Amino acid sequence: MKASRREVDGFAGGGGSTTVPANAVSYRIPRNDVAVPVILLGAPGAGKGTQAKRIAARYAIPQISTGDILRENVVRNTELGQKAKAVMERGELVSDDLVLPMVADRLCQPDCAQGFILDGFPRTVRQAEWLDEFLRSHDFGGQKVPPVVVSINVGYNQLLQRLTGRRSCPIDQKIYNIYLQPPKSDCVCDLCGTQLVQRKDDREEVISERLQSYQRQTLPLVDYYRRQGRLREINGEFPADQVTAETFAAIQESAAGGA
Repeated sequence: MKASRREVDGFAGGGGSTTVPANAVSYRIPRNDVAVPVILLGAPGAGKGTQAKRIAARYAIPQISTGDILRENVVRNTELGQKAKAVMERGELVSDDLVLPMVADRLCQPDCAQGFILDGFPRTVRQAEWLDEFLRSHDFGGQKVPPVVVSINVGYNQLLQRLTGRRSCPIDQKIYNIYLQPPKSDCVCDLCGTQLVQRKDDREEVISERLQSYQRQTLPLVDYYRRQGRLREINGEFPADQVTAETFAAIQESAAGGA
């Protein structure tokens, strides 16, 4: 682990696996709820998945990812799902010509009437432009509502620690982090004494490439929403509960103000 040799600030954080506490919906924020589409931006490791679950619980709106949409269409054997399945079986990326109609269909479902959380979509400016046009032509809560765009930002070193520090017990599956939540004994499971293991995908060279790829892909998208004045940036290095409170406040302010 060599995170200390360099620091790259401003990474937008991404999918975490932290358990959502039972009181995740009780944060002290105004409860003047409005219909709200939310877009979450974030690199791997910054807790985006945790925050998405808490937003979903707080506002009673669905968390939606393109991966889930693709799988659902394949399982339902829809026409788009059949085409997407053939593409994926060839090891190719599913094109916007297939993805966008699936997203449109999902966002028109009844559970999205009061809003939704998009996790991992849009990924490109073209997709963002399409989504803006879609939202302008559809009502949520009886009104036209622009999306609230929340970017969870975490520094490069912190992301490396969160991701490359993960270790797991092959026997009881307990997860540790050697930097943030280490076992009592070095690299040994607290419960059964088994040597902990690191997944190949959690090695620094793999994580570093994932983070750099995400940054290259996301910068134009961040700039797109920043120019619109819609981007709300949250410091993802704070404790998870504080990140949640600030995220809720940003959503309330942006949605209620329509700005």
